[in-house]
Amino acid sequence: MEKTTPAQSEIVPRGRPRLGRPRLLIVGCGDIGGRIVARLAARFRIVALTSTPARVPSLRAAGTVPVVGNLDERRSLARLAPFGARLIHLAPPPGTGGRDDPRTRSLLAALRRRPQRLVYVSTTGVYGDRGGARVDETTPIAPANERAWRRADAERRVRAAGGSVLRAPGIYARDRLPLDRLRAGTPVLASGDDVFTNHIHADDLARLCIAALARGGRGRVYNAVDRSQLKMGEYFDLVADRLGLPRPPRLPRAQLRAAVSPTMYSFMNESRRIGGTRIGRELRLRLAWPTVADTLASL
Repeated sequence: MEKTTPAQSEIVPRGRPRLGRPRLLIVGCGDIGGRIVARLAARFRIVALTSTPARVPSLRAAGTVPVVGNLDERRSLARLAPFGARLIHLAPPPGTGGRDDPRTRSLLAALRRRPQRLVYVSTTGVYGDRGGARVDETTPIAPANERAWRRADAERRVRAAGGSVLRAPGIYARDRLPLDRLRAGTPVLASGDDVFTNHIHADDLARLCIAALARGGRGRVYNAVDRSQLKMGEYFDLVADRLGLPRPPRLPRAQLRAAVSPTMYSFMNESRRIGGTRIGRELRLRLAWPTVADTLASL
């Protein structure tokens, strides 16, 4: 079903020889970074920053040049200085506090010059709770927790540096479905209390990163969302039904709060329906997986 996006060929000509390939730095080269590497390794010399030395062999086998460094330790980033002309920033912010410091600030300071092309993957959580209302890229952000404030702070630094921001919702794929949660019988909200959630397939998010690298506007924000219009419980029911698992139990909000972790409950406390027209109009990318139902139908 997936097709190669034209953005890949626009970043660098297809006929370019492997010797002297342009450089691309990926920071936070996990699942999404790996999907980007699989698409671009033949035409880029990809440098992957990792804070885990044990990942060096697998990153090298994937076709990257691994560099060990820690965004919390600016001195460890010195080797990145010549590699920042094209940068995809996928690393999360710190785990506590309301700011991204020192991560994105240290990363940008470590580069020899301002990136020519910079893409940062943030979160739709910066919009906060909208009571199920529709949201687009012109909607002012309203972070409701420290996790979202940290992302908003990183966005500000990236946009000031001329980068593009992709705001991603819940990321899923064939190998990123909530099977453990369904098997454990973790409850979700009762229908009357349920919240709207938003989704993007991991492959489409990788392709959107590539498209933004080619066409993203300076300081421009893009909602990296598909066309699904699902409440959270509906999403879990769809996955359960397709894979032959029990549907999760439903609880009213007051009871559910005591049954799940505070982090999980925070995701159940925000409701919004997010539109992403800019990814088609400006990044000119058609999603390979336009809805969750499309993905599940392929299983």
